[in-house]
Amino acid sequence: MPKSVDVVLITLSSPIQIGIYEDKKLIETIVSEQRSSDILPKVFEELFKKYTIKKLFYANGPGSFMAIKIAYIFLQSLSIVKKIPLFATDAFYFNENQPIKAIGKLYFVKISSEIKTEKISEPLEANFTLPKALVYEDFSKTTTPLYGIGAVG
Repeated sequence: MPKSVDVVLITLSSPIQIGIYEDKKLIETIVSEQRSSDILPKVFEELFKKYTIKKLFYANGPGSFMAIKIAYIFLQSLSIVKKIPLFATDAFYFNENQPIKAIGKLYFVKISSEIKTEKISEPLEANFTLPKALVYEDFSKTTTPLYGIGAVG
């Protein structure tokens, strides 16, 4: 019988990171420079051969809106078809609340629970990392992408 696992995805920027968790502990990491639209179907085809997936988790923004849309549509479809619960949290959870590049010198920042854009003159790199342990309570059943963020411009 295959192991039951949870899968966490960070598809906001390159590289894409996918974490496989057994009993809430990270047991496998998949990292890819490929576009999410190319890699997600291949990765999940292999994961379904190897594991029973119990829950799906992802970062629903901010970041590349196209990457977030693709991940959301893909994961929501999997959730419906395979009856796997889907959960989300914002990207700041995966980068210790560091600013996230928007466009030009604008960055997304999170102050308290509000996400907005700020101009930052020195380029910053937000490095995303998968947590070593999964805390279900840190995620929400509200999984729609964070499109309500102020216009970038």
